[in-house]
Amino acid sequence: MSGIVGYAGSKDALPVVIGSLKRLEYRGYDSAGIAYQNGKGIEIFRTRGKIADLQDALPSPLPEARVGLGHTRWATHGIPSERNSHPHRSAGVAVVHNGIIANYRKLKSELMSEGITFSSDTDTEVIPHMISRNLGLGLPLKKAISETVSRLRGTFALVILSETHPHTLFALRRDRPLVLGIGTDEYFIASDVCAILPHAREFVFLEDGQICTLTVNGFEIEHLETQGPAPVKRQSVTVDWAPAAAEREGYDHFMLKEIHDQPRTVADTFDEWIKNPQSLLDESGLSPNMTLGLRRLQMVACGSSYHAALIGRFLIERFARVSVDVDIASEYRYRDPIVDNGTLLLSISQSGETADTLAAQRAAKKRKIKTLTLSNVVGSTSSLEADAVLYTRAGPEIGVASTKTFTAQLTVLTLFALALGIRRGTLSLKEANTVKSRLMEIPEAIRAALQKDAEIRELAATLLQSRGFLCLGRGINYPIALEGALKLKEISYVHAEAYPAGEMKHGPIALVENGLPIIVLAPRDDLFEKMALSMEEAKARGGRVVGITDTVEALPGSVHDAIAMPSTHHLLWPFVSVIPLQLLAYHIAVLRGCPVDQPRHLAKSITDE
Repeated sequence: MSGIVGYAGSKDALPVVIGSLKRLEYRGYDSAGIAYQNGKGIEIFRTRGKIADLQDALPSPLPEARVGLGHTRWATHGIPSERNSHPHRSAGVAVVHNGIIANYRKLKSELMSEGITFSSDTDTEVIPHMISRNLGLGLPLKKAISETVSRLRGTFALVILSETHPHTLFALRRDRPLVLGIGTDEYFIASDVCAILPHAREFVFLEDGQICTLTVNGFEIEHLETQGPAPVKRQSVTVDWAPAAAEREGYDHFMLKEIHDQPRTVADTFDEWIKNPQSLLDESGLSPNMTLGLRRLQMVACGSSYHAALIGRFLIERFARVSVDVDIASEYRYRDPIVDNGTLLLSISQSGETADTLAAQRAAKKRKIKTLTLSNVVGSTSSLEADAVLYTRAGPEIGVASTKTFTAQLTVLTLFALALGIRRGTLSLKEANTVKSRLMEIPEAIRAALQKDAEIRELAATLLQSRGFLCLGRGINYPIALEGALKLKEISYVHAEAYPAGEMKHGPIALVENGLPIIVLAPRDDLFEKMALSMEEAKARGGRVVGITDTVEALPGSVHDAIAMPSTHHLLWPFVSVIPLQLLAYHIAVLRGCPVDQPRHLAKSITDE
């Protein structure tokens, strides 16, 4: 997911823009660029590679400017190169763009027939050319932008710099995030709050169909089409994330910091609702009629959020006795799901901007069913479009691999299940209080699990040459096996597969060979004896069994390596069992020399299908 930063204010713009771009590096990118007014016109610097390469290309000392624009690109059209990097320019207009222009080929052909020459292979370049053409026809700048946008098909967030308005930025969006930051005598536009968090606490999340004009003296938001004299009045949102939350604070990587953040983020997430879980339902916007009349819950998510949803299904069905379907978001709208008046769709996305999850949420709304979303970002697209909203309190997560947002999602889903069960009368207050009290102990249990870091690092060193991994679990711990395999794949670049342990004899056991690491999640619960049998079978076929358990002495002798984790309520053990899997993937990645926070081919938020 590309990154956008714009600045207008009393400070030197370029250091602010570059520093803000660096805070977006976690999103993944292949090139970077910057534009500013140099007093004579727009100056642009672009480069393939990292922001450090862009800094090397910039003049020293940096030119003074009060307005600046920056971009980190994740290639979609055209290979990563200087010529394809943003900003793109035509005459006196410079544009940066996140998203995809679906009809750019048609527009490009039209422009070329008029004699306009293109210098890149991107879809973005049609935008400045169209704006410049409209300006040449005598249209005012905002009208030139509006006419251009009316012809674009696809998704985009745009920020525009024009020589006709030398101290002004123009920003607009369609289905892509863009946020206005309000500082002291300075104003920002960015694709992510994290980029500008050190400079602003008040934010306005732009909506589709609006255009935001930023100058060194203030900002104005209008309807793009009407541009009437009365501006749109949007209430700002205060984001209380500490700037330090977007820094490594002495850890070698953001991912490691965020793994160790989990005791705090779990506590921060449950703190406001733990005394009265039903207040969570009230604050979400779900009516009593909706929750009491709920017959079917459909959950959609991607990646780690999908694994959280699978765990949520166990909790909601157990406590609230509601039938739950869980779909990978990209598949939901293609299977013609059965819905009725008692159906609720719950979408889960830490960013609230995941394209597939948003598409599933919108498909549900077209079917006239209520939508609830779970997000970590106040004012995200999913939260603006859903009928009801639940928020995690994880703060910014910079590492691409989800860790603390995953356990924060588990926290909200646990509270949501408890609240539903209490309201519907399917969960006794005694059992609800038991689960609540054990949930309050989870931060300390995670701290105890994190004390195994050195032990897991040693284990990782012995598994470094393994060509692949199997991860096994049953019941509510099977999704944690999926999550562990995902972490190994995405940051360690190691092939890993996860299966329900009972499925091993139905095919996957053929994968077991001498020395193959088989990670088995085996808490001492009703399924422990069956898991012990699976470990014996894996050992008999030459596998190297790594048992993760809360009762080491009960493990069979077939286990080569045992990792002891704290005990807790059996439905809450995923909070604990995921910790050693996160740490194992992290340490293997570090030992393999992988870029932990920015794994290849991956971005933090996938905003294109």
